[in-house]
Amino acid sequence: MNGSTPLATGQTAAATISDPASPVLHATGLTKSYRGRLLRRPVTVLRDAALEVYPGDVVGLVGENGSGKSTLMKILAGALRADAGDVQVRGRIGYCPQQPIVYPRLTCDEQFELFGRAYGLPDAVARRHRDELYERLGFGRYAGQRADRLSGGTLSKLNLALALLADPDVLLLDEPYAGFDWDTYLRFWDLVEVKRVHARAVVIVSHFIVDEQRFTRIVDVRDGRTWPR
Repeated sequence: MNGSTPLATGQTAAATISDPASPVLHATGLTKSYRGRLLRRPVTVLRDAALEVYPGDVVGLVGENGSGKSTLMKILAGALRADAGDVQVRGRIGYCPQQPIVYPRLTCDEQFELFGRAYGLPDAVARRHRDELYERLGFGRYAGQRADRLSGGTLSKLNLALALLADPDVLLLDEPYAGFDWDTYLRFWDLVEVKRVHARAVVIVSHFIVDEQRFTRIVDVRDGRTWPR
């Protein structure tokens, strides 16, 4: 789900981030295979994938459909268990999945209230962060509207904002700007730059990289492995 997720087997988290020269996320040897009723043998999606992310990094994960990008992201977020490998995280993770996971009958304000309490944020802090996100992403006029009545683009904004609510140290975004118009796309990158300046780490999954200069590093996912450019 969005936001901070429980850590998977082999995943650990330290309480504070004190050394900017040390990775906030360190993953090695990640392997994942899937079985299905119609599959005679397991299909291996990840093979010994690895990734290191540092404070202030904006890392792009790129690759073809089926290359393993989303599977890798889910494992990093703790939403999926790897068959092998290790993930170590310092601080809080925010996770924005490719498909929005929200409560359809709750309004945007109610989603923020629920997630804020799940994160353990004081109510005043959650409201302040909520209002900042409404302004930065430009969807405050939908505060009282139910999620199942939002347009696809506004739902994507809510999905992203819920992952950002607790100001995570590591932000994992799986194709976050799908459905954004040009203005929102630019707002998104302004927000990413704010996070980078404040030493937050951001990992973004995309089929292709348009604005390559916005990233500090790009990592290709091919044949289930990670290949730094």
